[in-house]
Amino acid sequence: MFVLEALKMAIAAITTHKMRSFLTMVGIIAGISSIIAVMTGISVIQTSIEKEISVLGTQTFQVQKQAAGGAISEEEMRKIRARRPTTVAHADAIRKNVKSVDLVGAEIWGYNHIASYKDRKTNNNLMICGGTPEYTTNNTHFVLNGRNLSHEDVKIGRNVVLLGHGVAAELFPWTDPINQTVKIDGRKFKVIGVLEDKSSAVGGRFNQYLIIPSSRFLKTYGLRRPNGDVRSVNITVRAKTPELLQQAIDEVRIVMRKERGLKPHEEDDFTIFTNDSNIKTFNEMTRGIKLGSFVIGIVALVVAGIGIMNIMLVSVTERTREIGIRKALGAKRKNILAQFLLEAIILCNLGGIIGVAVGFGLGNIISLVTDFSAHVPLEWTFVGIAFCTGVGVTFGFWPALRASKLDPIEALHYE
Repeated sequence: MFVLEALKMAIAAITTHKMRSFLTMVGIIAGISSIIAVMTGISVIQTSIEKEISVLGTQTFQVQKQAAGGAISEEEMRKIRARRPTTVAHADAIRKNVKSVDLVGAEIWGYNHIASYKDRKTNNNLMICGGTPEYTTNNTHFVLNGRNLSHEDVKIGRNVVLLGHGVAAELFPWTDPINQTVKIDGRKFKVIGVLEDKSSAVGGRFNQYLIIPSSRFLKTYGLRRPNGDVRSVNITVRAKTPELLQQAIDEVRIVMRKERGLKPHEEDDFTIFTNDSNIKTFNEMTRGIKLGSFVIGIVALVVAGIGIMNIMLVSVTERTREIGIRKALGAKRKNILAQFLLEAIILCNLGGIIGVAVGFGLGNIISLVTDFSAHVPLEWTFVGIAFCTGVGVTFGFWPALRASKLDPIEALHYE
C-alpha cells in the first residue's frame, strides 16, 4: 500500500516542477533516442539487405569457387584465386549422385555487355548469366511474361534470352518483347521471356541482366574471360525438403571432394553457402557498428544519469523540511526511500518513452530518402525502457537513501 502512496507523491512532485522535470529528462531522451535511432537505422538497412541477400530459396544452397563474402585476408584471397574452377561437369555429378536434391542448376556469369533492339540500346554494363532452367526457382527470380529456359534450349544451345525487367522496359517501352529479336553484343537472340521486377534498395542489379542457355554462353564467350581467367560455374542446388538441407549439403560436399580428387587431410577448395551463411556474414560485418553505437548511447545515458542524481540531490535538499514533517507524522525510512526512488525511475522512463519515439522517427528517416522499407524494431522498446529503469534505480538510489536517513528533528529545523 505504501508503494502506491509513494508513487502518488512522486508523480505529484514531478508535475509540481514541470520545467525542472523536463530539463532532467532531456539527457535521458538524448541518450535513449541516440541508441534507438542508430539501432533502428541499422535495422532498416539490415532488414532490406537481408531480404536481398536471401536470393536463394529456403532449401537451396550454392557451390562455387569464390568465398561467400565477408572480410578475407590477403593470404586467404590468394588461396581462393589459386583454386580450380567449378564446372558444369561438377553440376552433372551432383545431379547424378546426390539423391536428397531435386534441382541442380549451373550459372556462368559475364559482365559489361550491351543489348539493343532497333534504335534502342542499353549501356555496356549489363550482366549475362549463362544458365539452366533451374535458375529461376533456385534464385527465386521468376518469369513474369513468356516462358522459362528449357532443357532443350540448353541441350541445343539455342539463341534465346530472358530479359531482366529493367532491360525489357528500356528496350521495349511500348512493345511486347516476347518473340522479338534483340542483339546482344551484336549477336541475335530471340526473346522468350521477361523476369519479374526485383528492384534493389542497395544498388543490386536484379533487373539489369540477361539469361541465356549455359551452352550458348560457352559457345559465344568461351571458357576464358577477357583477362584470361578461366570461367568458374556457380552451382545452385535445391534439397527436396527444408529438413534435408543439411544432409544435401553434406552429400554434395562428399561428391565435390571426390570429383576434385581431394585427399582426406586436404581442406575444401570450393565454397558452399546458404542464405543463413550470407546473413551471418553480413551480421559479422555490422557487429562493430552496432557495438560502437551501443557504447556511445550507454555513455550518453550514464552522463544523463549523473545529471539526474545531481537534480535529485538538489530536490532532497530543497525538500528537507517536507521530509522532516513526513517522518514526524510517522513515515518510515522505506516510505521516503520509495518516494524518491520512484520519482527518479518515473523521470527516467518518461524520458525513455519520449526517447524511444524520437529514436524510431530518426532511425526511419533513411527510409524516406532511399528505397529501404521503414522498420520499427519493437524489441528495442523493451531494451530502452529496461535501460531507463536501470539508470533510474542506479542514479536515484543514493539521493533516495540520503533522504531516508535524514534525522526528523534536524530536518524540521532546516531553513
